[in-house]
Amino acid sequence: MKKIFILIFFFIYTPNSNAHMEHYNKFNKIEMEILKDGELIGYNYYFFKRDGNKTTVTNQIKFTVKLFGATIFEIEGYGEEKYINNELISFNSKTLQNDKKKYVNLEFNKEIDKLNIQGSSYNGVASKNNVIGNWWSHKILQSNSQISPISGSIKEQIVTFIGKEKIELYGKNYEVDHFKLTSKDMSLPKDKRLNFDIWFDKKNSLILKVTYSRLGNWEYRVKNFK
Repeated sequence: MKKIFILIFFFIYTPNSNAHMEHYNKFNKIEMEILKDGELIGYNYYFFKRDGNKTTVTNQIKFTVKLFGATIFEIEGYGEEKYINNELISFNSKTLQNDKKKYVNLEFNKEIDKLNIQGSSYNGVASKNNVIGNWWSHKILQSNSQISPISGSIKEQIVTFIGKEKIELYGKNYEVDHFKLTSKDMSLPKDKRLNFDIWFDKKNSLILKVTYSRLGNWEYRVKNFK
């Protein structure tokens, strides 16, 4: 029975390179709110622009964590992913994290069939099977590794299916699949590890909610999509 379940899961969640971007043709914007310990602290917005077989996804993120009225942590960033059909051809981002500048400049190199990355934490090449670690794309649930959209670092990951659930967001009910996404290398320092709970709405091909714990309880949740 366990083998049958794994086989069914494989066919449902294995990436389809010819259809992935088509899942997002209906979206022009995805709005996510960011909460820490139940308090709204910022936003993460994604915008979609299309030109024939080309799709550009821009990302705006901003949040501020305060303690007794004083800012202790803040991020403001902008990123742009470009795809031709399902293939990532470039990604560029600039992020200001506590007044420290971070960046990623990534391009697909056809000659070597790999991604060239120049980032604030990593410079080199990477497999084109990597996914940019942004929450708009459910492909993050189908990949063995992800590239940080802030610094360009690469982290191997393990995605585990937890089960089917029902959740409510902003007065709407959804039937979702619950996943756990963790680092493959558990020897990494805790503040460097991937450790996310993710709720995926298969009907809309949309990650609706992400939670994790790091100096408090964080939540990214979709408020609106259109």
